[in-house]
Amino acid sequence: MKLVICAGPATTGKTSVLRHVVRRLLKKGSSPSYLKIDVLYADEQAIMEREFAIPSKTVYSGELCPDHCNVMVLGDALEWAENQKSDLLLVETAGLCLRCSPYVEGSLGFVVLEATSGMNLPRKIGPMLTLADMAVVTKIDLVSQAEREVFRARIKESAREIRVVETDALYGTGIDPLIKTISEAKEIVFPLYLRGNPPVGTCTICVGKKEIGWKQHFGVVRPLEGEIFYRGE
Repeated sequence: MKLVICAGPATTGKTSVLRHVVRRLLKKGSSPSYLKIDVLYADEQAIMEREFAIPSKTVYSGELCPDHCNVMVLGDALEWAENQKSDLLLVETAGLCLRCSPYVEGSLGFVVLEATSGMNLPRKIGPMLTLADMAVVTKIDLVSQAEREVFRARIKESAREIRVVETDALYGTGIDPLIKTISEAKEIVFPLYLRGNPPVGTCTICVGKKEIGWKQHFGVVRPLEGEIFYRGE
């Protein structure tokens, strides 16, 4: 089975891109399954089932960050997709934690960014971009050619080796390079590992301590003026 993970900020057009991907993969004889990981609400499962009748599932991360949830459920999701006789699992994750990366070694990972989101966005989203194999830029019809070129340059500045694909996600123009890359991707090999290193998580906030101010906490802390340091046993 192949594994494709699609991440990106909200409203960038991830689902629109994946709809075109699924439509073209079905024409090629592929049998994809679809998993949506979100925080509180998602209707993409119904869209995929209604439009393509493919196996689809939604997982809500709730109090977990979506990337944390992705790590926890992905093993079960691959077993589920295999039981559905799928040869490809498409995972769409909200990817809201800009310090984490949802991508897995041996899989294909791509990030969807909208050209209208501001020229500095590629400098702000960290591993979501820098550890991806491909960046798909949407809403290119809403910006000038000069803005498109600057946005592309900022992406390459942050991730020098990444491949950039520009598309109009409403109509699917420019999507062919992504389809070709998916078709050429290798099957996953177990055991699976995250790309890159997870963030340091020794933190009293993460375990529910609500007091404000670094002096009230232990573990990895930082004051307003100064660097991150470790406090406590």
